[in-house]
Amino acid sequence: MIIYKNVQKSYGDREIIRDVNFTVEQGEFVVMIGPSGCGKTTTVKMLNRLIEPSGGQILINGTDNREMDLVKLRTSIGYVIQQIGLFPNMTVEENISVVPKIMKWDKERTKKRVRELMDIVNMPYEEYGKKYPKQLSGGQQQRIGVLRALAVNPPIILMDEPFGALDPITREILQSEVKKIQTELNISVLFITHDMHEAMKMADRVIFMDRGRILQEAAPKEMVLHPANEEIRKFISLQEVTLSGDQLTAGDMMLPYHGIISADAPVVSATEGIRKISRNIDLSKYKQIYVKDEHGVPVGELSMESIIQSLLKKV
Repeated sequence: MIIYKNVQKSYGDREIIRDVNFTVEQGEFVVMIGPSGCGKTTTVKMLNRLIEPSGGQILINGTDNREMDLVKLRTSIGYVIQQIGLFPNMTVEENISVVPKIMKWDKERTKKRVRELMDIVNMPYEEYGKKYPKQLSGGQQQRIGVLRALAVNPPIILMDEPFGALDPITREILQSEVKKIQTELNISVLFITHDMHEAMKMADRVIFMDRGRILQEAAPKEMVLHPANEEIRKFISLQEVTLSGDQLTAGDMMLPYHGIISADAPVVSATEGIRKISRNIDLSKYKQIYVKDEHGVPVGELSMESIIQSLLKKV
């Protein structure tokens, strides 16, 4: 578990990070989002002490990261950046092996791990292991950057806009691969982006920052549906992020319940998906659908117009 407690960062009189507090549970994928210069990268770099905080505490499984040996701290946290940073004079195998060598893994164990990782991203060792970075495409280089971060099974990975320079198709493929690996290995991830679409796809939870402060912390769908202020709403709106009927539930879209249910009106669960509702109920027959909670108590209403509009949206 990672805990930020009242973390601050200043350069002289200039305060960059202001009283940041949040927690990342083991195996959680947390995305930090916000406009350029909002403090995302500074916040994340303080975890592995590439930047030292001016105040507050950052705890990793209960231990203040400033009390940890710096080499052990950094080798226990994978780090992936947009610029990739592969060593051009090293082969793919040698690049992935950098941290295992620092950790004094033997050659057999290291080579086995390299092969395992390369298989995960469909880059067989026999074909790619002895190649140099310049012989790879941008997407392949980024894959190797991710594998290097995973080499010693770190419990935490930091990712700073790792896919920002890639074409949309390669970016989508890598997003899926990283999410799959993270889920399978139960890794805690702090992921930086300015792309809300990417946050929607990757995050268990989104932290929105601006001017060094956290403005909202919520599940991605919750943030899109209920932005905490006009600044967040505008940020999301400018990226044209919407939710479709495939993503929305009755609970997401319901209006307040007025206390009267007509005898023939359909009643659905708050957790039921809008797409499923549209398949099971003839929307042309009713003006409203009523929503019940897990105890069967009516809690809201759905209008036909809002359901139809949500079904026409695409994400």
